[in-house]
Amino acid sequence: MNCVKLGVIGVGNMGTGHLENFLQGLCPEIQVTAAADRRESRRAWFTEHFPEAAVFSEGEELISSGKCEAVLICVPHYQHPPLAISAMRHGLHAMVEKPSGVYTLQVKEMNAEADRHPELTFGLMFNQRTDCLYRKMKEMLDSGELGTLKRMSWLITNWYRTQAYYDSGAWRATWAGEGGGVLLNQCPHQLDLLQWLCGLPEKVRAFCHEGKWHDIEVEDDVTAYLEFPGGATGVFVTTTGDAPGSNRLELTGTKGKLVCENRKLLFSRLAVDERVWCREAKGGFETPPCETVEVETDGRNEQHAGVMNAFAGHILRGEPLVADGREGLRGLTLSNAMHLSSWLGKEITLPFDEEKFLELLNRRRAASRHKEETDITLGTAGSFGGT
Repeated sequence: MNCVKLGVIGVGNMGTGHLENFLQGLCPEIQVTAAADRRESRRAWFTEHFPEAAVFSEGEELISSGKCEAVLICVPHYQHPPLAISAMRHGLHAMVEKPSGVYTLQVKEMNAEADRHPELTFGLMFNQRTDCLYRKMKEMLDSGELGTLKRMSWLITNWYRTQAYYDSGAWRATWAGEGGGVLLNQCPHQLDLLQWLCGLPEKVRAFCHEGKWHDIEVEDDVTAYLEFPGGATGVFVTTTGDAPGSNRLELTGTKGKLVCENRKLLFSRLAVDERVWCREAKGGFETPPCETVEVETDGRNEQHAGVMNAFAGHILRGEPLVADGREGLRGLTLSNAMHLSSWLGKEITLPFDEEKFLELLNRRRAASRHKEETDITLGTAGSFGGT
């Protein structure tokens, strides 16, 4: 079988999770030929499980080694764009873990480099787009079955994290090392899905509470109000401090309401478009007739392995990606806008002042606390609260 020779940069929590998928044979068209990690313990783990593969201490060494034709980048967020840019300049295909980066100006440089290499495959690890529930919601929105979008709300609070989680890495939950908190670490998938389903808002007003529930300097509790072109509004609420948490996505259109919760998708279908009913109904209190049904899906939810299989298929046969790497800019735009709104204490209109965002981020980076490095790798199984 023709396989893509893959190098994995970063053998931490997520990198290890991907490598375990490969060990289980979930991605038959991928052959792991190299890995890089700065920690000796993670290099030793990799060599034990992939004895025939090359191992390096730096991602740049792997990129220039000639040992692979594609890379999977699973390192702290600030390093995503520079490593992807370097990989593409060396003629390597690139898959980047979420988020695409920390700030939009940096990600635009990565996207511009990708545009200079149309022969290379560039993907983003937006594995939630493989979920049958979200794919079905998008299908119903795009087909007009929900009518015109009026309102969205997402309560996504099942990201509970302990202090030990934040203490497990020197880079974690710092402005200098991670560049943000729950918006940048846990919620890139939901912010991507939000814009994938509803489009980007034109106005954002957010309240990002930093270190509210943990001893950290970045946000761990966020509430944001959104206004979309065409008049739809939205609310996005997330935290890593709630136990038990919730995951409820509600989309209301003129023809009904979709509710995604507890691995079920319910559609309350109106017999008459609400806008027509409002104009033509003779009474003052009657609501349109409504039927609530559970929506059937195809049941497929391939997650990370599905993204990597599509990545290999795109390289080998030109098959569609789950998400082109350039699309990572959109969810990050929303994340940056929420931060900027909170920092300035006002409503932000998109497109926002990217230079101002970077200026304020760099102030926080300069004052960021120093944390001692650790040698802890946490298993990620069961940690994906957004599924």
